[in-house]
Amino acid sequence: MKILIIGGTRFVGHAMAEAALAAGHDVTLLHRHATDELPDATHLLADRDGDLALLTDGRWDATIDVCAYLPGQVTHLADALGDRGGHHVFVSTVSVYAETPAPGADEDAELLPEPDPDTAEVTGETYGPLKVACERVARERWGDRLTIIRPTYVVGPRDLTARYPWWVLRAARGGRMILPGPVEAPMQCVDARDMGAWTIRLVEAGTSGVFTAARPATTFGQFLADTVATVGEPVELAPVDGGYLVEQGVDGAQLPLWSEGTPENVLAMSTARAEAAGLTHRPFDEVVRDTLAWAQANPGRAARPGVGITDERERELLDGAG
Repeated sequence: MKILIIGGTRFVGHAMAEAALAAGHDVTLLHRHATDELPDATHLLADRDGDLALLTDGRWDATIDVCAYLPGQVTHLADALGDRGGHHVFVSTVSVYAETPAPGADEDAELLPEPDPDTAEVTGETYGPLKVACERVARERWGDRLTIIRPTYVVGPRDLTARYPWWVLRAARGGRMILPGPVEAPMQCVDARDMGAWTIRLVEAGTSGVFTAARPATTFGQFLADTVATVGEPVELAPVDGGYLVEQGVDGAQLPLWSEGTPENVLAMSTARAEAAGLTHRPFDEVVRDTLAWAQANPGRAARPGVGITDERERELLDGAG
């Protein structure tokens, strides 16, 4: 197959490109910056928000869009491709769901309302509603030739968000380690490589529909306990009340992936539909080990300003919490 990936050089898109190439497909990547990676793919350098005339002469069996955040970007790509993009895959997010009443909701759960049509800034508040609008435009343009994938937190090697890498690196330092509460808060993630390989299988089969991409739900406490156990350094996980942390000004950037003290059922979605469509998961200890190995080998890429807290700040919070 000829597959066009919008993005394709970073994290999730990179995993999809690798999977497509490994399966023997002809892969074209549209992205902004030159790279030495993925040399077996055809690289088209362009800003998706600018002139996409370089797509005019191409024709693909499938297009995967991993980096549209505004509905206008979906429209712009559809206009550039016309009927030459084949089956379309739009990567959305579980952030499109309104707060579900109980764990185990499926892909038919209520969505958030779309934002004001003039909304052009992606923030924590507008991210989900904008993706809802993107999904609507994608449905209007591709109809039954559309697959929508809604991942939860994506983890694994090459995670440039630095969120899960912060935790594995913290566990590797050992010692008394903060466990932000509530420890029973739902938690879901998906390895980028598992999601990437599955996406290519969906493309190969021409599977349409909407799918929540996630491992079966666990709790945040178990998620960190499994991480610590796999890393293998002596660690004492110290539970700290979420309300206390919020009072101290701690948020979900300083303690990545944390729900900021409020359990979110959107991180306990049913995985049945995706698994029935072929989504499989590698053992979680493999995810942990591979993420740690990548983060230790790439310290400059596995950290981001504003993500995580210092060891000194962690000690202050632990001491203050008693």
